[in-house]
Amino acid sequence: GDPEAGELGLAAVPGREAAFRQGLAAAVQYAGAVGCHRIHVMAGRVPLGADRAAVAGEMETTFIENLRYAADLLAQENMIGLVEPINNRITDPRYYLNTPHQAAAILEKVGRPNLKLQLDLFHCQIMDGNLSRNLDTYFPLIGHIQIAQVPGRHEPDSPGELNFPYIFELLESLGYTGYVGCEYSPRGDTLEGLVWLRSYWESRGLQHGGTSKAAE
Repeated sequence: GDPEAGELGLAAVPGREAAFRQGLAAAVQYAGAVGCHRIHVMAGRVPLGADRAAVAGEMETTFIENLRYAADLLAQENMIGLVEPINNRITDPRYYLNTPHQAAAILEKVGRPNLKLQLDLFHCQIMDGNLSRNLDTYFPLIGHIQIAQVPGRHEPDSPGELNFPYIFELLESLGYTGYVGCEYSPRGDTLEGLVWLRSYWESRGLQHGGTSKAAE
């Protein structure tokens, strides 16, 4: 979409279907060039001045139709489409897709195996909490995990509500083998902001890069 016009994705925005398809085609080209096999298909915002409840049905219909189109296109490229709930309490009051429950219901209606849930634990905690049960419940749908501490959206070892060593162990116990995206704003610079990761590896008996000391 057009960020300068206040757009944040187009997949659920009625009347913007042609622009959505153009953007998706460009995203596929970029993803193919860099060897990325997952694309976040952003839902977009409730139109300015519109009542969320009044437009919810039309936006869901648009979203489902666009997701089916996206899934079929991505399947040709052996790619996966991801949908991410973004909280509307702090981050974006007008974003259409807000909870994992809403995302799961839409994915079920779309019915395409190459569409998955991008679960950002920052947004999930703000909207619903109950992370352990939600991870267990929605694990079969998860295609990507993102993390940030709540409420500051900084490093996972910053002060906040979430116990990330517990969460990482839970993901391992569930059998998660994908990437965990660091979707946070560092309190300082990027390298300083990654000190938590070295500390976490050392706490697990690992060295830099996640290799086992025993293996070395």
